[in-house]
Amino acid sequence: MDRPKLEVADVLRCYGEAYREQHAASLSTGQRRVMSAIELCRTAALGTHLERCDQCPYERTCYDSCRNRHCPKCQSLARAQWIEDRQSELLNTEYFHVVFTLPEEIAAIAYQNKEVVYDILFRTTSETLRTIAADPKHLGAEIGFFAVLHSWGQNLLHHPHLHCVVPGGGLSADGTQWISCRPGFFLPVRVLSRLFRRLFLEYLLQAFDAGKLGSFSALEPLRDRSALLRHLAPTRETEWVVYAKRPFAGPEQVLDYVGRYTHRVAISNNRLLDIEQSKVTFRYKDYRHDSQQKTMTLDAEEFIRRFLLHVLPTGFQRIRYYGFLGNRYRNEKLARCRQLLGMAACAPPAPEAGQDYRDRCQELTGSSLWECPVCHQGRMAAVAILPPSPNRRTAVTDTS
Repeated sequence: MDRPKLEVADVLRCYGEAYREQHAASLSTGQRRVMSAIELCRTAALGTHLERCDQCPYERTCYDSCRNRHCPKCQSLARAQWIEDRQSELLNTEYFHVVFTLPEEIAAIAYQNKEVVYDILFRTTSETLRTIAADPKHLGAEIGFFAVLHSWGQNLLHHPHLHCVVPGGGLSADGTQWISCRPGFFLPVRVLSRLFRRLFLEYLLQAFDAGKLGSFSALEPLRDRSALLRHLAPTRETEWVVYAKRPFAGPEQVLDYVGRYTHRVAISNNRLLDIEQSKVTFRYKDYRHDSQQKTMTLDAEEFIRRFLLHVLPTGFQRIRYYGFLGNRYRNEKLARCRQLLGMAACAPPAPEAGQDYRDRCQELTGSSLWECPVCHQGRMAAVAILPPSPNRRTAVTDTS
């Protein structure tokens, strides 16, 4: 695949320093680190090595990656490995894509309390799905699923929601049967929505009472409990957005969709169309108008602001596993599910010990990092390693 002509790194290299100066008081340490990592990714500042083809005179300079999980260029190998691992766990049953979304009134609180509120989002989503699924009136089974946090919409604004990939069935309470849901129907969405709303508001107030919620700037009045209750009152009367649908092309389609965002955030480089005159133009999909492809132009300052909305707290786990896919008993319970579904036992493929990452990349993606792009016969090999540039602000064009 051709490398995108424009990158988020280009925006930050052009306008990032001015943004830091203008918003010095409001930028967190995490946001500053993300900006610096993306700016320096695959430049001489992080280190350089020279590669030469063993069959022709072609040489190329390659720059090291930042490996930051917010970087649009990094983590492609980790993403491919994650997708392969999840594919190895697929069961011979229907799969459903379930999304839990927070209302706008709570999204604002979530932005100022990311770790606390995002944890509550994961907890209430898990309890909602597992409680309703375990109810004999609905499914009466222990289900298993994974959830991935997205905090953005196509326009890059703050829009926290969880994508869950759920098999259409589960284990009976005694583990002796596989109980399937009705064909084409998982769990009643309205029941999920109302339990999700009740649990989330309960846990949010518990966090407030425990002194775990902060309120700043425009939300400062919410430091008072009665003001917070008034702020949340409308959300108790509205239907929270939860939807579940069976993927038309099977679970692999959902894995591919969710996998695009497991190892980066907000926007991919190939959506960028233009960067000039302090403006950034990018493509987006308008879901309110039949998913039409449209373009949006933002001031570079606003683009950077929106991108930084989605920087995660250090160490925060944005992919989590529940039920029979929970890490502790996953292998044992997956083996039982396969047995009850009449499937052959299967272990996730493991990379060979000491295997070069370029060989692993070719196995997972079919794309060779070894092949010479000129003669297509030779093998590229490192012939010299250069230390990182002492000038960390130097931006070098990526030719790797």
